[in-house]
Amino acid sequence: MNKLSILLTTTMLLSFISCGNSKSNNSDESHTPANGSTIKDSISSSEIKTEDDDSVNGAVTPENDLQEETATTISSTSKLPALALSFKTNITMMNLTAAQKTKYNKAIAMVKKVVATEAFRKKVLAHTYAGKTQFANNNGKTNSQIYQSILDAAESLKPLKNNTMDLGVKMYYAANSVVGYTSTSITYINVNTKFFNSYATNQVAGNLFHEWLHKIGYSHDSYSTTRRPYSVPYAIGYMVRDIGKSFL
Repeated sequence: MNKLSILLTTTMLLSFISCGNSKSNNSDESHTPANGSTIKDSISSSEIKTEDDDSVNGAVTPENDLQEETATTISSTSKLPALALSFKTNITMMNLTAAQKTKYNKAIAMVKKVVATEAFRKKVLAHTYAGKTQFANNNGKTNSQIYQSILDAAESLKPLKNNTMDLGVKMYYAANSVVGYTSTSITYINVNTKFFNSYATNQVAGNLFHEWLHKIGYSHDSYSTTRRPYSVPYAIGYMVRDIGKSFL
């Protein structure tokens, strides 16, 4: 009996120790930091990936959308004819110094930029004089026809529609109020350095365009009148000058 009791007691003790160790292991496993860390790492990895994806989307996708939207807007709303975008210049500088050539070249570049704008087209087409959509001294042409003649660029002495401003530029000095002048018998314009030297690029561009408009057949009153500012050379020269400010 004593031996049997001892055997039973020993067996019960061993069983109890085994169960205790099993419960302890299960408890550690269910609260293991490793499992928590793994879950956290998994969430962290997911968050990082999501943030990376969002960052890529935020940096790239909207920019692509903007480019596509801009391209669509330009192609769908622009009414500029191809000749406005391809407008060229062929300017011969006759007696200009290096500094004057540099300044004049900037004005020439500005002229091409202005002609290639929707603002220029709209201003020419919408110009009014005496309560009507027209220019003074318009040679019997509508605003649309005047705009087209600018794009055709056929000078009176070189009547070829080549979409190119062809003329020469010659500097002179005179202590008067004349900014520049030309005549129907010459292919160049005269520019008074009294004004040229102090003019901003857009002012030079406006004067260049004014004088060139004479070369393609438009005139204005030779003295100051109420209608002269509405003539083709004056009005459109002012347009080039004013729009040109945005390119300074």
